[in-house]
Amino acid sequence: MHAQASPPLIAQGPEGLMRPTQVLVDTDALAANFAAIRRHVAPAKVMPILKANAYGHGLVPVARLMAALDADYLGVAVLEEGILLRQAGIRTPILVLGGIWGSQIPLFLKYDLTLTASSIEKLQQIDQAAAALGRTARVHLKIDTGMERIGVHDYHAEGFLETALRCRHIQVEGIFSHFANADAADLASARLQLERFHEVLRFYDQRGLPPPLRHMANSAAVLRLPEAHFDLVRPGILLYGVYPSPDVPRTVAVRPALTWKTRVVYFKVTPPERPVSYGWTWAPRQQTRIVTLPVGYGDGYFRAMSNRAQVLIRGRRYPQVGRICMDQMMVDIGWGTAYNGDEVVLIGQQGNERITVEDLAAWAGTIPYEILTNINTRVPRLYTGQHAALVAGPPPGETS
Repeated sequence: MHAQASPPLIAQGPEGLMRPTQVLVDTDALAANFAAIRRHVAPAKVMPILKANAYGHGLVPVARLMAALDADYLGVAVLEEGILLRQAGIRTPILVLGGIWGSQIPLFLKYDLTLTASSIEKLQQIDQAAAALGRTARVHLKIDTGMERIGVHDYHAEGFLETALRCRHIQVEGIFSHFANADAADLASARLQLERFHEVLRFYDQRGLPPPLRHMANSAAVLRLPEAHFDLVRPGILLYGVYPSPDVPRTVAVRPALTWKTRVVYFKVTPPERPVSYGWTWAPRQQTRIVTLPVGYGDGYFRAMSNRAQVLIRGRRYPQVGRICMDQMMVDIGWGTAYNGDEVVLIGQQGNERITVEDLAAWAGTIPYEILTNINTRVPRLYTGQHAALVAGPPPGETS
């Protein structure tokens, strides 16, 4: 296998050079991860979850890639995400997983988006709005088996499902629930939720009716609960090459698709006991070399990582020092070498060293999901790999 040359970090944009702080998204990794998940769960269908800017990877480009790879469905969290995908020319079925306002329903119908019905009242509102517009609304029924977020409790589901059968302007395309603890070491609560969902589904057996599309499996359940795959799975973070927790077995081989890079923009020699950055929380014990990077918490590089994070410069790990600022941060390279313009890796590999999303999560005291979804949209996304041409297209609102 021949290694491909790395793309240049600085890319020419329409207004000149783009920011030196950039996210590179490996489209080949995304495609390979999607294929691996699809093989693992077959014959179940796959709904890639693209909420929160596709976990920081870029909503529209990732949707275009998934559509080109014949994803069965796409999942988003809010109406606006679905509309943006339709305006970008995406024609794949899109389920909006979050709660809805009654006044939003006509927009769902206008943009051919599938609604989540999470109560009898919501069902009736959808049915009435669809009738007024002379349309049929596609819905998935949300059952709360233990998340206590949205959805009808499993023990009250019968009346909810009966109401759905009576709605004349609704097509019940699916029924689903969501695991609260499928990524935990102990699967007892996940199995309890699964048992509750099975009990709800008996409604259809008891009436001799075929069930709608059944789905419950998130990334963790894809990996470790094959009995929860049903007709459709909803991989989120796994699609992007990150495992949901250290407790899950790695039964599907995936690789990270995202690299976060910047460049050195300033170099100085700092004397001993001369504090660095806001609050003077760190000072060198001896003379040292400090470099400044044009990235900060305004980009999603959390301030909570101050004096804990590390970066890669010239294949070596160096500590971030002083408080992380909104737009800049400082790194202590000791007596190492760095020049203005040198590439710095925040997430990804350089030489034999690698910094992972999990590393940043540990330094920030959070989870990998929050690291990825908080990389600000002011950080440009560049798409690399053999599949990169599939993410191109007209801007949203300029469909062909």
